Amino acid sequence: MTPSPSCPTGPGSTDVPDVVTLDDVRDAARRLAGVAHRTPVLRSRTLDALVGAEVHLKCENFQRVGAFKFRGAYNALSRLSPEQLARGVAAYSSGNHAQAVALAARELGSHAVIVMPEDTPKSKKDATAGYGAEIVTYDRYTGDRVAIGRQLADERGLALIPPYEHPHIIAGQGTAALELIEETGPLDALLTPVGGGGLMAGSATAATALVPGIRMIGVEPAAGDDTLRSLAAGHPVTIPVPRTIADGQAAERPGELTFAINGRLLDSVVLVTDDEIRTAMKFAFERLKIVTEPSGASGLAALLSGHIAPPPVPERPGRYPHPPRVGVIISGGNVGVERFLELLR
Repeated sequence: MTPSPSCPTGPGSTDVPDVVTLDDVRDAARRLAGVAHRTPVLRSRTLDALVGAEVHLKCENFQRVGAFKFRGAYNALSRLSPEQLARGVAAYSSGNHAQAVALAARELGSHAVIVMPEDTPKSKKDATAGYGAEIVTYDRYTGDRVAIGRQLADERGLALIPPYEHPHIIAGQGTAALELIEETGPLDALLTPVGGGGLMAGSATAATALVPGIRMIGVEPAAGDDTLRSLAAGHPVTIPVPRTIADGQAAERPGELTFAINGRLLDSVVLVTDDEIRTAMKFAFERLKIVTEPSGASGLAALLSGHIAPPPVPERPGRYPHPPRVGVIISGGNVGVERFLELLR
């Protein structure tokens, strides 16, 4: 077992493998049992008819802290030593990972210091503080959140928990896809929002192992296409800080570890505009009766906007033809009422 060069070093670090497997995802699922919610999978005949597929929506907006991020955060923190938990943890995040680390730390008797952008939606800042975390703000357009987080961790003896660039984070996020496929059976395609790439890396690890031949489709905001550009270049590419309503996907560069996994397992990445995301949020609210944040709605936006043709279904001797079966991970629902109304006006 060798440590990954992309994993954090310092006071809380431990040797961790530089690859993630289905067994790692299943191990994370055992750690999360009874702690994380097993979120619902919703169906809609209206949606099926609109897109020409049998769509299964994995609703991580009903997860603890309102997003999938709790899965990875708890999986990572639960592996720290009692001594390290007593010293505390640090993280950097635009909102959902911040809340996840704060809650996981509280659940495990630890304390979290979170580096957050000054322009993080107030609802996410308030929720993070409500879980007992100390918040340190910075300007996302001029500051380096990774450098700030590392400095805090070094100065205070904290374990640094990155938002996606760690095998234990990735394995935890993959439990969303594991649960989805356990409930629905084999899928022809799975759509997952892509920011730093942790949710997709974990989901692709689980899904491709469970369903050989499944199409893994990543969805990015048009203004934040770092993963699409990186796949085209064959290596991680850095872009200017994206200006998009999908703040949870406003990544400048995919992680080295997440890109290594996604470069192997993704079939394609599609882009959606802010207006298409707004349309998907409105559809989810009016027709599905659920609230999604912009990032959480990007996979649904890709379907509704017609950017993804339903995958062909292979002939199955002796069986009636059926529409393609498509999974979509609704990654989160953390949006305040004022912001929600502002986005949909």
